Amino acid sequence: MDAPTFIKRVAELGGFDKAVAERVVRATLLNLGTRIDPGEAHDLASQLPQAIGACLEHDWRAERFPPREFVRRVACVVPLSNEQGESAVRAVFKVLGEAVSEGEIKDVLHQLGANYTALVGAPTGTP
Repeated sequence: MDAPTFIKRVAELGGFDKAVAERVVRATLLNLGTRIDPGEAHDLASQLPQAIGACLEHDWRAERFPPREFVRRVACVVPLSNEQGESAVRAVFKVLGEAVSEGEIKDVLHQLGANYTALVGAPTGTP
């Protein structure tokens, strides 16, 4: 999936215009990259178009924070209400599931942990 298609799908699922959807994608991926280990962020980025995958890349230790903080950070950057932020994050994760391999999304969801299940879904099987 190319970057314009990824953003278009997020716009459709979230009910955003293209400009807001692009900010939603970048803010969500930036926070996801911060939340997961650098190796996993790199693995996920390698399956996405460079234009959006670059938002995931980092060289520091993952910062562990709960789902509410994840949504708050995305909502602050875009900007959105917290309710809109939850919908936005869900839309990005749905499109991630369409854009990358099943094994990769499982790895990411396993790293996020069970407390993220209500926000982004549950991993199935083993990583």
